[in-house]
Amino acid sequence: MSSRLSCAMAHAFIQEKELFPPIVPFNEGYLTRGIHRVHYEQCGNPEGVPVLFLHGGPGAGIAPTHRRLFNPERFHCVLFDQRGSGRSQPHGKTKDNTTQHLVDDIEALRAAIGIDRFVLFGGSWGSTLALAYAIAYPENVSRLILRGIFLGTDAEVNWFLYDMGRFFPEAHESFAEFLPLEERSDLLTNYHRRLIDPDRHTHQAAAERWASYETSCSTLRSGVRHVGGKSALSMARLEAHYFVNHCFLAPDHILENLHRIKHLPAEIIQGRHDVICPPITARLLTKRWGSKARLRLIDEAGHSTFEAGIAHALLAALEECR
Repeated sequence: MSSRLSCAMAHAFIQEKELFPPIVPFNEGYLTRGIHRVHYEQCGNPEGVPVLFLHGGPGAGIAPTHRRLFNPERFHCVLFDQRGSGRSQPHGKTKDNTTQHLVDDIEALRAAIGIDRFVLFGGSWGSTLALAYAIAYPENVSRLILRGIFLGTDAEVNWFLYDMGRFFPEAHESFAEFLPLEERSDLLTNYHRRLIDPDRHTHQAAAERWASYETSCSTLRSGVRHVGGKSALSMARLEAHYFVNHCFLAPDHILENLHRIKHLPAEIIQGRHDVICPPITARLLTKRWGSKARLRLIDEAGHSTFEAGIAHALLAALEECR
């Protein structure tokens, strides 16, 4: 391997020193929302620019590394684990877990913390949720910073389940071959049935195969990656739950209601080689949005937040917030 190629591969992801130092929340707690307890944390400067981080999945949860995207002197950063995810309880619960529930949770969290308006910062499913909340409550949003656009449509879900395998055939073969041959024509229904099965071995095995498929396709630098444990279960079960229910959105809900947020500035960061959420969707959203939206296509990047080009673009977009 040439030294130039070796260096490029080493720097496919942003380096630790390029992120802000690790920090601990100055406040964290739980919101009781019916049967769910929603975990949240506040970081940085309580008097800074309010920004809400929305994780992907559904079901992926937040991680300490996410805090490091935000300048702790400039931002009052709020992060929360969506229902069934991360440290929210009960883990992996699908009951009372819909897009509208999550939108309502964001509004309840905003009111509880006492924030008037915040920047919405979300990628992948987090971009879907950011858009859904902004459409419902445009008066509570100052701007949006979005990555890896997903609009929650059946066409995008079918791409994820089937067509993504054209680019990552090894990962897709492993994903599909988990099911008996006669069940592979309907991957979603048959995975979902296993993921909600009460038997731990049944749902965990399906979850690990689903989550490993997605993670293996998430970056420009390919490689089969195994995901296990609780994080695999919440991500796979909740994604399947949302997908079988059309993401709990009316057809083309976001694009048809975009007029409600066209006055808000939006920075859209998109990996040109994002196979999970192909860039055509980001392009469509930007064109429909109009002059207030700016699309940045990152040539040497896939889907991951921490691929170098995407992370640098996100950091630059945050620097423009006032």
